[in-house]
Amino acid sequence: MLTRARKRLVAGLVGLMAVSGATVAVAPEAAAARGCTVEYVHSNAMHKNIPVCIVSAGGGGGKPTLYLLDGLRAPNNTSGWLQNTDVARWMNGKGTNVAIPFGGGGSFYTDWEQVDPKLGLNRWETFLTRELPRYMASHHGSDNRRNGIAGLSMSGTSALNLASRHPGFYQAVASYSGYPTVTMPGFTQGIQASVAEMGGNPFNMWGFYPAGQWFANDPFLSAGNLANHYVYVSAGTGVGSKYDSSVNPTAPNFDPVKFAQMIPLEVAASTSSQLYIGRVALVPGVKLTTRITPDGTHWWDYWQSDFKQSWRTTFRPAFF
Repeated sequence: MLTRARKRLVAGLVGLMAVSGATVAVAPEAAAARGCTVEYVHSNAMHKNIPVCIVSAGGGGGKPTLYLLDGLRAPNNTSGWLQNTDVARWMNGKGTNVAIPFGGGGSFYTDWEQVDPKLGLNRWETFLTRELPRYMASHHGSDNRRNGIAGLSMSGTSALNLASRHPGFYQAVASYSGYPTVTMPGFTQGIQASVAEMGGNPFNMWGFYPAGQWFANDPFLSAGNLANHYVYVSAGTGVGSKYDSSVNPTAPNFDPVKFAQMIPLEVAASTSSQLYIGRVALVPGVKLTTRITPDGTHWWDYWQSDFKQSWRTTFRPAFF
């Protein structure tokens, strides 16, 4: 259990989650150049079309499908996976459909209790577990039997939550720098602050804590549902970056703004992820892979590397 001082520290750190996950727009032709094709999938639950960039497995027969979710600031016309990684192109030819939905910023990819004046009608759980899988089955041959889901930061939390809530649908899940201890002191307040930073009212999401649906959407509490599943969890300690020296306070090119954006976030993610690892490791039959590195910032260069490792250790073994 966290000490009072540590709780206050975590609250402050997780409250910074809102600065992560920024992306810019990508045109359909640019998405194609990155290895996927933008298609528009109608959501009856949200009363709109959702752009989804899809890597099609091709060929005949039923195919596995991997769903990749974006970060807190996910825009409606692109994904950080396309802007900041080569993952879509890298997944071509691997015999797996990959679906990368656009949008969902600040939503935690869940079904909200209320329509929000700023963030609108959020029924992402319904879209991701029912509507999009139906589309993938009818248009891309998904067998809807071999499914995986992955996310980073905000959506690392979401991926573990969705996999725990729908263990019969997902066989594999990965969280990169997520915050899966949703109802632990500090992390609850950080999630609320993140939604608020995006202009949303966190009470419209899961209700008034500790009532509402907060405990029903805590991956730490529902980890037991992942028995016999493949699970991947990664985070860095926030002590510098092998990719970017400017976050090192002793470096001549030290950037204090970048440090404030990337380091506290990863410290909090590491704390939450390691608490979760201790819990899920006790689940019978779970095939757990962890990567807690002695360095690491809250950014895409680490998440790209972690994704590729999770493909080898978690998703490919679950699918084939």
